[in-house]
Amino acid sequence: MSLYWRIFGLNAVVLGSATALLLWAPVTVSVPVLLTEAVILVGGLVVMLVANAALLRLGLAPLDRVTRLMTTVDLLRPGQRLPVRGGGEVAGLVSAFNAMLERLEGERAASSARAILAQEGERRRIAQELHDEVGQSMTAVLLALKRASDEASEPLREELVQAQEITRGSLDEVRRLVRRLRPGVLDDLGLVSAVTSLTTEFATHTGLRVVRRFDPDLPALDQETELVLYRVAQEGLTNAARHAEARRVEVVLRSAEEGVVLEVADDGRGIGAAREGAGLRGMRERALLIGAALDIRSPDIRNPDIRSPDQDSATGTGTRVRLTVPAVRKQS
Repeated sequence: MSLYWRIFGLNAVVLGSATALLLWAPVTVSVPVLLTEAVILVGGLVVMLVANAALLRLGLAPLDRVTRLMTTVDLLRPGQRLPVRGGGEVAGLVSAFNAMLERLEGERAASSARAILAQEGERRRIAQELHDEVGQSMTAVLLALKRASDEASEPLREELVQAQEITRGSLDEVRRLVRRLRPGVLDDLGLVSAVTSLTTEFATHTGLRVVRRFDPDLPALDQETELVLYRVAQEGLTNAARHAEARRVEVVLRSAEEGVVLEVADDGRGIGAAREGAGLRGMRERALLIGAALDIRSPDIRNPDIRSPDQDSATGTGTRVRLTVPAVRKQS
């Protein structure tokens, strides 16, 4: 039944019921109208309006569901669909809306994949240039300073040694930036070694306590999946250091029935109702790239597995980032 005839039928039911009441009910209308008759007429009008509103609400409920989903749908959380019931124009509208969501999710996933791959390519290029150009130049400067300090007199030698230390520190910083831009250990030694190196460096630079729990029998993954897992772990650690005010972070890599699971949990203040920033949305886009499920929430801080022993249970709720790769992805 079309929407037009559905609304017409609902109104016909209400008006027909009112007409039947006037024909067969023992009610008369005097001239002038008496107070009791006026009360009965007004009461009947109110009943008709309420019945008409209720029937229209029931008939137009699918449109309300479409409207609510349109205001809340997020293409980075795929799978949100409306049930298609019955037939006619309303069912056709719901089906078309679901098809539009599916098409938009596919286009968003494809565009995000292109953007992320381009971003990784640019990171690789910049990291290579930093390593080959800036790193080699600073190494040459460091060697030149070493030769000059060996031949210089005592007052100048101290200044040259100090310049050596500054140059060596800058060279270490360049190397750290290169590792952040493109983790070479990920390509050479695999995911576990890369995440181990990442967490060690993170603990050294932030002073936070980092606990690692890695399964020894993780399945083989392709390079794209390993890179997504690494980037999500990197972003989770960065958020814990910058925003969570945490003391302890736990990083878990394990095999599960649903696939390979990465978890980054801290004992900080939690995300609450804060609006997702570029970092969290970037993690969702990377999850879409490999068809993984990303869950970000603030669990109960009373859970001792993610809480520091010296933390008061009222200071926060912590944040847990869980990335689940739904199937084992073999390396090519």
